[in-house]
Amino acid sequence: MAKIVTFGELMLRLQPYDYQRFVQADSFEATFGGGEANVAVSLANYGMDAEFVTKLPGHAIGQMAVNSLRRYGVDTRKIVRGGDRVGIYFNEKGASQRPSVCIYDRAHSAIAEATTSDFDWDAIFEGVDWFHFTGITPALGANVVEICKEACKAAKAHGVTISCDLNYRGKLWTRAEAREAMTELAQYIDVCISNEEDAKDVFGIEAENTDITSGALNKEGYKSVARQLMENFGFKKVAITLRESKSAFDNDWSAMLYDGESYCFSKLYHLHIIDRIGGGDSFGGGLIYALLSGKSSQEAIEFAVAASALKHSIGGDYNHVTVAEVEKLAGGDGSGRVQR
Repeated sequence: MAKIVTFGELMLRLQPYDYQRFVQADSFEATFGGGEANVAVSLANYGMDAEFVTKLPGHAIGQMAVNSLRRYGVDTRKIVRGGDRVGIYFNEKGASQRPSVCIYDRAHSAIAEATTSDFDWDAIFEGVDWFHFTGITPALGANVVEICKEACKAAKAHGVTISCDLNYRGKLWTRAEAREAMTELAQYIDVCISNEEDAKDVFGIEAENTDITSGALNKEGYKSVARQLMENFGFKKVAITLRESKSAFDNDWSAMLYDGESYCFSKLYHLHIIDRIGGGDSFGGGLIYALLSGKSSQEAIEFAVAASALKHSIGGDYNHVTVAEVEKLAGGDGSGRVQR
């Protein structure tokens, strides 16, 4: 069985019930999530040996966060305990033409104040096949950029495949800061995951004839983006998710995988969204599973997109689906009929 390590921040998610706005709410639903933790949960649900690494306080809220992963079989033994805060994000679910809104309260969280001495990467990567992180993690601070560099260096020394979802977050750092840090980290990355905005925001690489606001995407432009990413940074594979947003409820969803020879586009899904947070992470988890399982490039992109399409129907950050459910959808059964 393949072993995967993911590294990042696990946060408390506070969200008004139903589709209330923040100013309406007098109570909040409490769950946990975070880019790399979401990927680990997906992989554990697919039967992979998935381990999540972070730093969390030793108090009860930190333990709640750890327990949220343990219940799905994620290995949490390498999580460092210390610091004072669990990062928080407040999420207001969008509806119709009103977009979702995320407000971060994660300054001075345990992982944001971690140091390189907190993590023994040589021990962490012993017997590991794959390492995954996102561009959100180095955005937490210069110290975390250094931690990510140390992790990538150790992963390479152990022969571990590295994937990264660029995941630019303008509320955490500037484009210039992102470009400087991610350009250095890119030299270690084998599989790059991006979307219609991240390649432009992080590396200045833009698809032609595309308007993400209107939802008009040009597939030929994304071939150019993938090719430029691979040529500039030496990635072995580039995956780009393609979201055509009609409203907060209705999106068209597909993706492309470029392996240096072929541009493989998935089928297009017409989504009616329950919760889109974690949609990209579920794509990443599906892609990692598919590639580690020996699927072809076309099969891998179909599996990853189907996994993510299902996630959009599930509340919370984590994707609670099985391999069989994903393969059924990828195989063409998207009827949604009752299973008896």
